[in-house]
Amino acid sequence: MATLAARPSRLEGRSGPGTFALLTRRALHAARVRTIGFVYVFAAVSYIQPVAYRHTYPTLEDRIRFARSFAENKAVVLFYGKAYNLLTVGGYSAWRVGGTLSVFAAVFGLLAAVRGFRGEEDAGRAELVLAGPVARSTAYLATITAITLSVLLLGIAELAGLVGGGLPAGGSAFLALAVISVAPVFAGVGALASQLASTRRQALELGGAMVALSFLLRVVADTSTGAGWVRWLTPLGWTEEMRPFTGTRPLVLLLPLAVSLLLLGISLRVARRRDVGLGLLAAHDSSRSHLRLLSSPTAYALRAERLGLLVWATAVGALGFVIGTVSPSVNNLGISKQLQHALSKLGVGSALTPRAYIGFSFSFFAVVLSALAVSQIGAAWHEEAEGRLETVLGEPLGRRRWLTGRLCLGAGAVVLVALSAAVFTWAGAVSQDVSLSLTRMLVAGLNLVPVALVFLGIAALAYAMAPRAAMAIAYGLLTLSYLWQLFGKLLGAPSWLLNATPFAHVALAPAQPVRWGAAAALLGVAAVASAAAVGWFRRRDIVGA
Repeated sequence: MATLAARPSRLEGRSGPGTFALLTRRALHAARVRTIGFVYVFAAVSYIQPVAYRHTYPTLEDRIRFARSFAENKAVVLFYGKAYNLLTVGGYSAWRVGGTLSVFAAVFGLLAAVRGFRGEEDAGRAELVLAGPVARSTAYLATITAITLSVLLLGIAELAGLVGGGLPAGGSAFLALAVISVAPVFAGVGALASQLASTRRQALELGGAMVALSFLLRVVADTSTGAGWVRWLTPLGWTEEMRPFTGTRPLVLLLPLAVSLLLLGISLRVARRRDVGLGLLAAHDSSRSHLRLLSSPTAYALRAERLGLLVWATAVGALGFVIGTVSPSVNNLGISKQLQHALSKLGVGSALTPRAYIGFSFSFFAVVLSALAVSQIGAAWHEEAEGRLETVLGEPLGRRRWLTGRLCLGAGAVVLVALSAAVFTWAGAVSQDVSLSLTRMLVAGLNLVPVALVFLGIAALAYAMAPRAAMAIAYGLLTLSYLWQLFGKLLGAPSWLLNATPFAHVALAPAQPVRWGAAAALLGVAAVASAAAVGWFRRRDIVGA
């Protein structure tokens, strides 16, 4: 490995433009599934929001009542950010589309960078590339170029959706630019985390913590009196300050540009001076540590996952506390029955009391827990792809026991984070004198578990049948299911088709009673999928990256 850390000056002259183009195309091809998935999301959200607003609030009177109810309501601002003008389709779209897709852009940038840098090193492909006549800076810049082109595709998809939804091309272009400006910043975060971390998973945990911190800073800035200045500390706040359709501020674009270049420059400097496969934060040496959590492969997996689980529980708990804290602000909305019906079509119609708002917010946590469940199967796949599973199964350990242990670990992680969301949300609500029992909140948290276990089972089955495509299948189904839950009613789909997504069967507890029958059915589906995964996994060959 150390020989690959040779000074880049020896190799720089040996990497031509043909090599650079080849590396860029290869990076684009490797990330095509994720990019296509995000492109569809950006196009769909950008099209549906202006069309839905125009249809639901056709008159100025309707829009004035909507703006008075929600423009400064902390419970709504928590999710979508600060609204500057809700009386126009453009202003509403800048609020809803910008507030939603800027978070998606941050996640995309992080995933793209970690996959392109640390993921390539973990799989051994970076070492093969650099063993040839390719300079580190050439390989690095090719990956960055591929990420940049992917981000531009997201911007084009958003622009097409906005224009297709009837918005002016100029304002739509600036809104798309404001949203995707977040992605290069977190691509820089992911690139730097890939140099610091020793594994892809550790890099994702470091970068994910920064995404969560950025979102929480935006929440604080948008919901706390006198804290607007905090918005300038987070890239998600910069998107709001650009104010598309509501007083454009193009100079704010210099902030994400400068920070992106700074992070990428530091990352490149570190990459050119370290050994391939190693991070500045050396992997924990188990020979120097206690022998706790080494009694079984499942215990060892828990040992490896504990930092990530702590990050998940802390981030979800912190968001839950903020949700509980701002929940009393929904008491005085004064919304008419007609407007309530219209809001229900947009997915916020039930958020009229603190309990109902918390229940609606917990529908978002259902998606987070499902993503956590899928990520646990992703960790199992990486263990196989990196060759560690073959060694484990060389011992007197059956495949059924190994995969069952990983499924139990995933289920336990889901329960832990669900309870963290419940406890911290309850604490935030009680701190604001909201009458809400801890028992009821714990039940509301556990109410989210069955749907997450369904996606755990689906991901496990996909892993057992098609390991290389498993994560694309699982995350793709999760994304489509949630988007259908959000926008199915707006499209006028029949009820039987709306019920096709597992999220349709999750009650908005604690405002609604838990649907025990539906929960039992979801658990049954999860059990069948998990059992099928274990059975199929026993019959296939172990594969490598």
